[in-house]
Amino acid sequence: MEQVQTKKSPLWWVPSAYFAMGLPLILINLVAPLMFNDFGISDAQVAFWTSLLILPWSLKPFWSPLMEMYKTKKFFVVTTQLVSGISLAFIAMALPLPNFFPYVVAIMTVLAFSGATHDIALDGVYITELDKTQQAQFVGWQGAFYNLAKVTAMGGLVYLAGILESKIGVLYAWVIIMLLCGILLTALGLYHWRVLPTGGAEVTKHSSMRETMRETWGVIVQFFQKKYIWIYIAWIVFYRFTEGLVIKIVPLFLKADTAVQGLGLTKDEIGLYYGTFGVVAFIAGSILGGYFISWRGLKKAIFPLCCIFNIPFVVYALLALYQPESALLVCGAIVFEYFSYGFGFVGLTLFIMQQVAPGKHQMAHYAFGSALANLGVMLPGMISGVISDAIGYEKFFLWALVGTIPAFILTWILPFTYPDPQEKK
Repeated sequence: MEQVQTKKSPLWWVPSAYFAMGLPLILINLVAPLMFNDFGISDAQVAFWTSLLILPWSLKPFWSPLMEMYKTKKFFVVTTQLVSGISLAFIAMALPLPNFFPYVVAIMTVLAFSGATHDIALDGVYITELDKTQQAQFVGWQGAFYNLAKVTAMGGLVYLAGILESKIGVLYAWVIIMLLCGILLTALGLYHWRVLPTGGAEVTKHSSMRETMRETWGVIVQFFQKKYIWIYIAWIVFYRFTEGLVIKIVPLFLKADTAVQGLGLTKDEIGLYYGTFGVVAFIAGSILGGYFISWRGLKKAIFPLCCIFNIPFVVYALLALYQPESALLVCGAIVFEYFSYGFGFVGLTLFIMQQVAPGKHQMAHYAFGSALANLGVMLPGMISGVISDAIGYEKFFLWALVGTIPAFILTWILPFTYPDPQEKK
């Protein structure tokens, strides 16, 4: 699959490849619960299995070193896109079966591991093929099209499922949706076979499984031996700490009755403000944030980006305090926060890419860094509901702002291991 080479602009493959990256996770994490609910699967089963199915995205650092020892990164990207496409087609075929649920979960397990493996390899291609200036320029496109998959799946595909349901019934509506997703990912795999650069050859040659495992352990150890690594780990975790606190609570706050400090929005309003306008704002912020870094340089931009990322969470404290009834005001606050979130998020992505990952095993080490970023969301998210229930939305969002302080301190003192190319200009 690595035969065809191209010198095309990264715009030929960055948007489409990162759209393909986002689709499997969104389908499992957000679309599958709606589908299973339509088929009468209990909430407990849906929550348990769809949560368990996203585990591979947290575990991907543990097999990322092995991927640097076999084939090219392009091989893994194209292969996993094809595997994911075929898996979705099998899901479509399994849905009409009488006892479909265990079969669909089993196929989705393959889809999950394929999607997580795709993430590792594609990030490896991006890091290897683009220089630091290009990485800054296109990191916004990367984040934007990854999130465009969410708009496509949760907006277009779910909407289409509703239309089809009224015409051909719920079963065949979801069969068509899964089949369309499978065709889309298969087509993207064939497209990227033509346009995607190789991402380089395997880093390490090996002769036995024992040698391979020793090399894998060495990759893990080398990550924790990097200069400033413990400062970097703390910074990565705390950069998203407040996001982790509020991300699970905001939809509940928007829906909750005004008598309990909520805004009393309907599901349609939440979907429109939060899931449509908010995501579009995130995409715009991501693209502009990437160009801001390429203009200022990462070292000069990182503290402003931390501020832009964290300070706008204040809008939720203000909404809880004043509980405005104006739809324009509420929607505007959410759009502002999501735009800022997208703008500032690219700083985290690029720092991991340019300061944490570089070295002999940069693809594997980037996977470690991105997993730590997920940890920064997961850990506070696990306790956010308990805190919110105990103190109420208004005080919760104020305390969440206090959680931004470590991020500001660590960003202010953040050392750079590698020179910023913009400093030489």
